[in-house]
Amino acid sequence: MSGHSKWASIKHKKGAADAKRGKLFTKIIKEITTAAKLGGGDPTGNPRLRKALDDAKAANMPAENMERAVKKGTGELEGVMYEEVDYGGTGPSGVMILVQTMTDNRNRTVSELRKIFSKHNGTLGETASVDWMFNKVGLIEVKSGDVSEDELMEAGMDAGIEDIRGAGEFWEVVTSTSALYAVKEALEGADIKVARAEVVRIPQSTVKLEGRNAEVFLRMCDIIEDHEDVQKVWDNSEIDDSVLQQLSS
Repeated sequence: MSGHSKWASIKHKKGAADAKRGKLFTKIIKEITTAAKLGGGDPTGNPRLRKALDDAKAANMPAENMERAVKKGTGELEGVMYEEVDYGGTGPSGVMILVQTMTDNRNRTVSELRKIFSKHNGTLGETASVDWMFNKVGLIEVKSGDVSEDELMEAGMDAGIEDIRGAGEFWEVVTSTSALYAVKEALEGADIKVARAEVVRIPQSTVKLEGRNAEVFLRMCDIIEDHEDVQKVWDNSEIDDSVLQQLSS
């Protein structure tokens, strides 16, 4: 997990995300609409839609909002259609940043992202210009106190677990992107509670940030994530936990 991803987790635990619930709803609605458009409106046969609806429920989104988003995606209701576009760039100290967006206006999105990067001594490159740095995998988190590594492997091996590694209070279960939801369902079928399950980008190498450089970088990531067209931000920063805790206090 990159330094920025840990930072996002710290902010979430402190409740900072609640202040931006309106923007969170907008991002989830875009994902529901796009998932329904690409894979149909039945979540039982559309794992991406099922995940988006789970995220909406976790955010306490009203059921009518979810239903309306699905119907817009399937064409039953009129609505804006979005396209998924990845943008790559570099931030302070040469950290590589991959920005996943969902937009109805590419020109607006790229122009506004370029301004953010430039303001923070970064450079926005060509579309998906840093894709090569990041491996796309499925990642499932399970509280390590709830289950042993052997129990995890036994429950999910046949469904497609590729690796299990310890990460503080969690086990990180790595899968291929195609096996993510099958593994999640296998674990839940064995009464193992899944804390998180999503497709992530893991950097092949990292850049260590400290002090002022770390502070500027994290502020930049906060602003990027706050943009209404941005769904996810991945990077290859490495920031010590002590620095993250200090900046969050």
